[in-house]
Amino acid sequence: MRRTALLASAALLTALLPLGAAGAAAGADDPAPVPVDRFEGEVPFANQPADGIFTWGGDGDDAPALRLAERPDAPEGTKVLAGTYDISGYGGFTHDFAAGRPAHDWSAHRGVRLWWEGRATGRKIPFEIKDGGADGEASELWMTSFTDDFTGWKQIELPFTDFTYRTDYQPVGGIDHVLGLTQMWGYALTLPTGVKGEFALDDVELYGRADQSLRASVTTDAAVYPVPEGTAAAVRVTVATTGSAPLDEPVTVAYTTTGGTARPGEDYTPVFGTLTFPAGTASGTSRTVRVPTLKDRSAEPAETIPLKLTVTGAKAPAETPQVVVDAHGLPYLDSRLPVKKRVADLVSRMSLAEKAGQMTQAERGAMSAPGDIASYALGSLLSGGGSVPEPNTPEAWARMIDGFQLRARATRFQIPLIYGVDAVHGHNNLAGATVMPHNIGIGATRDPALAEKTGAVTAAEVRATGVQWDFAPCVCVTRDERWGRSYESFGEDPALVESMETVVQGLQGRADGRDLDRADKVLATAKHFLGDGGTEYGSSTTGTYTVDQGVTKVTRQELEAVHLAPFARAVDRGIGTVMPSYSSLDIAGDGRGPVKMHARADMIDGVLKGRMGFDGFVISDWNAIDQLPGDYASHVRTSVEAGLDMMMVPYTYKEFSTTLADEVRAGRISERRVDDAVSRILTQKFRLGLFEHPYADTSGAARIGSAAHRAVARQAAAESQVLLKNSGGVLPLRKDQKVYVAGSNADDLGNQTGGWTITWQGASGTHTQGTTILQGMRNAGGNVTYSKDASAPTSGYDAGVVVVGETPYAEGVGDVGNGHDLQLSAADKAAVDKVCAAMRCAVLIVSGRPELIGDRLGAIDALVASWLPGTEGDGVADVLYGKRAFTGQLPVTWPKSEGQLPVNVGDASYDPQFPYGWGLTTLTHVPTGGTTALRALGVAAAAAERAHAAQAGRALVTRARLIVQQRAAGRGMSAAVAKPFADADHLLLTGRYGAAVERLTAAYRAA
Repeated sequence: MRRTALLASAALLTALLPLGAAGAAAGADDPAPVPVDRFEGEVPFANQPADGIFTWGGDGDDAPALRLAERPDAPEGTKVLAGTYDISGYGGFTHDFAAGRPAHDWSAHRGVRLWWEGRATGRKIPFEIKDGGADGEASELWMTSFTDDFTGWKQIELPFTDFTYRTDYQPVGGIDHVLGLTQMWGYALTLPTGVKGEFALDDVELYGRADQSLRASVTTDAAVYPVPEGTAAAVRVTVATTGSAPLDEPVTVAYTTTGGTARPGEDYTPVFGTLTFPAGTASGTSRTVRVPTLKDRSAEPAETIPLKLTVTGAKAPAETPQVVVDAHGLPYLDSRLPVKKRVADLVSRMSLAEKAGQMTQAERGAMSAPGDIASYALGSLLSGGGSVPEPNTPEAWARMIDGFQLRARATRFQIPLIYGVDAVHGHNNLAGATVMPHNIGIGATRDPALAEKTGAVTAAEVRATGVQWDFAPCVCVTRDERWGRSYESFGEDPALVESMETVVQGLQGRADGRDLDRADKVLATAKHFLGDGGTEYGSSTTGTYTVDQGVTKVTRQELEAVHLAPFARAVDRGIGTVMPSYSSLDIAGDGRGPVKMHARADMIDGVLKGRMGFDGFVISDWNAIDQLPGDYASHVRTSVEAGLDMMMVPYTYKEFSTTLADEVRAGRISERRVDDAVSRILTQKFRLGLFEHPYADTSGAARIGSAAHRAVARQAAAESQVLLKNSGGVLPLRKDQKVYVAGSNADDLGNQTGGWTITWQGASGTHTQGTTILQGMRNAGGNVTYSKDASAPTSGYDAGVVVVGETPYAEGVGDVGNGHDLQLSAADKAAVDKVCAAMRCAVLIVSGRPELIGDRLGAIDALVASWLPGTEGDGVADVLYGKRAFTGQLPVTWPKSEGQLPVNVGDASYDPQFPYGWGLTTLTHVPTGGTTALRALGVAAAAAERAHAAQAGRALVTRARLIVQQRAAGRGMSAAVAKPFADADHLLLTGRYGAAVERLTAAYRAA
């Protein structure tokens, strides 16, 4: 018999019974179930704003396939919703209610239920409901789950009291963080990943009568209450209701101190009793329970006193609050002792599980149970790209991190967390922060002092939000601009990369680490060790990537000279942490073939820690150990024994820490190696001053995005602009000229800031605060008309500026051949062609790497490599209008064709569009002269070299370079000019000033 028949029979019986009897039969207090989805075709497959069911996924293959299937065993009606899935990232389906109609009111019901056909997979099925906001795609997300641990049809009941606010993702800023249930916009199911599967469900409906425990909840003002020994903890207990209505019924809270590691009568005075909140009590009313601790004379680790709460009439707190008597009197807590002694004392006291926890880093989005921080004694948390609090403000960041830090106070030794972010060009996860040019643009400035300033601004803004650790700088040497991470590199020449590593001092302060405890400094990370910028095209081992995470094939000599040198310099500068690369290294002649860097003990333990003397700690990349061969235990063994000290295991922190401990107990990982890793981690935590000041110092928060910080970014944007061509002196523009501005990147802050901005991949459009290039031109006082696609009439203008280039991407997603190339889009080409045919024109290329422009170069009067200039478009306008001179130089070789790649300074065959180091200037006084002037400059440069007069030597070579450029720009570029010209810039960076002028002289003669 079908369930529909049963329902019909029940309705008929109710109609025949007297009122009192009918109520008793149906459950007088429960309203009838309310259908949400019957899957008989009443709801179409459709997207917002229509009422409809739609699928979604992490990529094109992740969305499930749905169908309405006729089933003789359907629990309700004749059809069910069925589907298949094969999900690698994430995927599922949603029913959004029509946005053009009023939201649904579910507040009268106990919960939502559905029929699910079990397959006994053992997997959890997350179920999400959408509360409040404007519509189903701009609402708060609340989630619970059920487990598919059965076979056949089963009705799953999901009480609304089980739903929790999602902390890993929300589509909009926080609305009110209260599950109101009066404005509901639908639901969604997330399907299992990593396996192919089928599913079927039927009859989603609301059931039961809402009780006060849904509308009222009891909370405490914290989950952990650390107090010095001998003082009392004050636990504030609050009752609150949805909509702030007074209580309908009384709420009682019985409390008692029980369990924990503290001893009643010796460490604290036990307390017990009952708090009563009568009917009519206002929402938000609080009562306080005081728990006195007792003082003794012994030094002790921290001790816990759980305060058990038994709630009647409301939803109880998710966790039992814990009073913690702070650790005291132990040597590691004595800030007067040397760091080395404090570390040794603390390590000697720690259990194996506590050591494993210190070596574990989890993603903040995984902290659905924040108590895990103490349970697993976690050493670190991070925010991956786009993993931000709601709202995304400095205050919310500090509050979030302090909340996590509070959890660490519930551990025996109260070892503080270290929190990390990828602040690769400013605090780029934070909306409103100052966003610098990406490293490729910083390399173009050739200004080490400015690089240090950008690091200092970044550090100050990062630390002011409570974050103490920055996964930057990338000191990779980019050797193939088809690589999607090219813009994270300062350039293709290791000497250039080394010169820009002044950013380390900007981030950390002095090399001995003495500045790390300042409120404006952070621990820095040199990445990615080793050779990630040298991977071969087509060698990637990850998905559809073509270059990123591929194989770097080198000789020992190439490895040392190109890829290792920047890390040696970083170690000399006192870098605190190093992150290995996802890529593999294949060294000619070593007989090993390609080996993943996370497994290369010879490089990490042998070269980095041994030969170079690196005394910081090594942190893995995101889930990188999962790419190693073998089972999970072998992943852990291999990486730890290779020299990794902390593992970034975002969502598998439990598995990693327990596996690590198991491997040590089994004797497959030495405890000595673990002690070394933990000692390195703790050393940096002590240097950062976290044991004395674990919480955020927000005194610098007012300077985030300040005028002073943006002035540094503006200077960096200006100095990063590389003038490649300037026929007829089109640039700088004059304010009295009528200028026609066009192009996709003229007025797009997202394109201008690139990847790793607010989210991992970045996005076009406006997602943070800043000034576009168009706005900068207007701010400069320019007489500007804007037409993005150049569709507006082009007559009557003195000059045109066409701003074109790339849209944002990050990592291998941006690899050429993975949906990307080095060509301008069709729309950008059309805009260039139209504007440059109508007037004298300057073309600005906003991109993370060179774009191929040779086929249009003849029609373009001025060409600028703008790179990814960040949030300060005013800096670009500064050089366009002559407030600052163009002084930038190419940090990478600009190719004529994609077929030339890879092409780099020093190559035997070298015939690019523009050579490495090229960059015209608009300085008022440009040096002039010929071979006689160059000969004199060469003599003076050689003398400066012998005298180690670096400043004078650089000035002399720069003068010679400008003389050569002036001649070459007028006569055209050839291989005979390009090769010695590029060689000269490398020689300059290595301090060989005399030889640099000699090569420039050769270029002059060939021009």
